[in-house]
Amino acid sequence: MADQIATEAATGEAATGEAATGREYPPRPIVGIGIVVLKGNDVLLIQRAKPPNIGSWSLPGGAQELGETVEQAARRELEEETGVTVGALHLVAVVDNIRPDPDGRPRYHYTIIDYAARWEAGEPRAASDVGAAIWAPMDALEPYRLWDQAHLVIARARALLGAG
Repeated sequence: MADQIATEAATGEAATGEAATGREYPPRPIVGIGIVVLKGNDVLLIQRAKPPNIGSWSLPGGAQELGETVEQAARRELEEETGVTVGALHLVAVVDNIRPDPDGRPRYHYTIIDYAARWEAGEPRAASDVGAAIWAPMDALEPYRLWDQAHLVIARARALLGAG
């Protein structure tokens, strides 16, 4: 979801009904959560099954809900999308993605909080808005065409957790 939020903001693509949910021309930035889950030399990736980025690969994650902490949001999104659980969460990056319209007004504005964690339990399964969930080798991510920021966040998570 973090990549979905970022790609949506970078490309200006919006899902049907996007304006109705407040993502397009929001009154304030939308908080998104991304989770870099590492298991040995692998990272957990998900493939989007719903618009606007059907078929694209990203890190698991999604929007924070009212009343939940960012850690609760990270764990909820991870469980909902993949069924995987993790140990301690470590803040790895905060990425702002602001996409203006042709008049210069912020059409999309996302603040994405990325966490890194080591896998604890569960095998990836596609659930929620996900078509596939896999362990991908960190040294062979090119075929997944991840957002540039996802590569940077994965590298930071690797260094932070001493993985791979």
